[in-house]
Amino acid sequence: MPVNKRTKYRGSRTCGGGTHKNRRGAGNRGGRGRAGQRDHRFSHFYLKGEISNGKHGFISKTSVPVSALDVGEIDQMVEALLREGFASKEGDLIALDAAGLGIDKVLGGGRVTHRMSISARAFSERARAKIEEMGGQVTTV
Repeated sequence: MPVNKRTKYRGSRTCGGGTHKNRRGAGNRGGRGRAGQRDHRFSHFYLKGEISNGKHGFISKTSVPVSALDVGEIDQMVEALLREGFASKEGDLIALDAAGLGIDKVLGGGRVTHRMSISARAFSERARAKIEEMGGQVTTV
């Protein structure tokens, strides 16, 4: 017949926990707080979706994010930019304001097949050379 544990251990000093020293401190319960989340309490934290893998890497608090785009990608988007009115065609030269598109820096990746006049906040040396090699113009804003 089942017995109520509370009443079963009434009057007992340790309530079935062995000596009175056994249930002292946090070691008895496996640590305090999130202790053991990767070890002995893994399943509890896994089921709640609270597994923490710690911090990785370094992020400078003073760094400023720069949005950059390759000149080859701009060259591929020229027709779409002309259709949508972000670029204008002056003869065979295509004028484009990269800063107006939210591009801070133009990088030198990719191939340039159009003559373009691009204005942006910054250019890499390769991007500047590729645009000017095709007969285009580079303007730093």
